[in-house]
Amino acid sequence: MSSSPDYELPIRPRRLRSTKNIRRMARETRLSTDNLIAPQFVMDGENEHEEVSSMPGVYRHTIDRLVDHAETLHDLGIPAVALFPALPDPLKTPDAEHALDPDHLYPNAIRALKDAVPELMVITDTALDPY
Repeated sequence: MSSSPDYELPIRPRRLRSTKNIRRMARETRLSTDNLIAPQFVMDGENEHEEVSSMPGVYRHTIDRLVDHAETLHDLGIPAVALFPALPDPLKTPDAEHALDPDHLYPNAIRALKDAVPELMVITDTALDPY
């Protein structure tokens, strides 16, 4: 005696979702601020920001402004930022020497963010193209 029949279902059966409450109860994906990561671009300087020309409405921030912006994002419930450094061309070298400098823009930005908002998750870009 077989315990279960062998069905080949071409699609996954779903509940009848005729009312809003049933659809809310049965939904599989829910997007909230807990799922968001805010990309942030950091540059050298003080109390400055500049728009990224290829991304209208997106800005590069100096570390002090980045910290203020990250605090606001965290207050809004966004748990993480992905950090991308923006170096001036004269600092870029074929061997990416600034990538190894512990007192450079990127490590300083990470330290400042973690000092100001310890709960904030900071995701780093490990590519060498900014250097």
